[in-house]
Amino acid sequence: MTTKDEAMTAVRTLLAYLEGEGNANREGLEATPQRVIDSWGEVFSGYGQSAAELLNATFNGEGYDGIVLLRNIEFHSTCEHHLQPFRGRAHVAYIPVERIVGISKLARLVDLHARRLQNQERITKSVADDLETHLHPLGAAVILEASHGCMQCRGVAKQEAIMTTSAMRGVFFDKSEARSELMQLIQQPVL
Repeated sequence: MTTKDEAMTAVRTLLAYLEGEGNANREGLEATPQRVIDSWGEVFSGYGQSAAELLNATFNGEGYDGIVLLRNIEFHSTCEHHLQPFRGRAHVAYIPVERIVGISKLARLVDLHARRLQNQERITKSVADDLETHLHPLGAAVILEASHGCMQCRGVAKQEAIMTTSAMRGVFFDKSEARSELMQLIQQPVL
């Protein structure tokens, strides 16, 4: 395993590369390796968490059998292909059988996956997989909408492009009526 000192040395090497003939040891960059490694500890904190631990505390659903939807969950992630940020909103839904989970757990589940080197498709699939595995709902649905730094500041440089991904499981996949109701709920005006 790489040590913190080795990681800071790697950041210094990258700074020297980026500075070219400049001074990578100048005052403004002197503490940058430490700041980068410290910030990455937070940005990539999803590696130290597990969905099983997060979703293990459930409550009696008291017979509730409708859609549970938490929408407009803000998230930030880092593209594993270019190390560029991407950010957006997640909509996470499930239909409980017997047990429900606290709503903050749905937001934390999105963060657990977003706070890793990622691609949007994997976050979408992983959140849906975890809902199915740990809650055993009648259906699970995850929709992510995001703008990607790798599209905005390099390459095609498209500032307004939004990528949407979805994972529909159980009744959300099998029943168009359930999908339609979900989409109507997601499109409701924000309070």
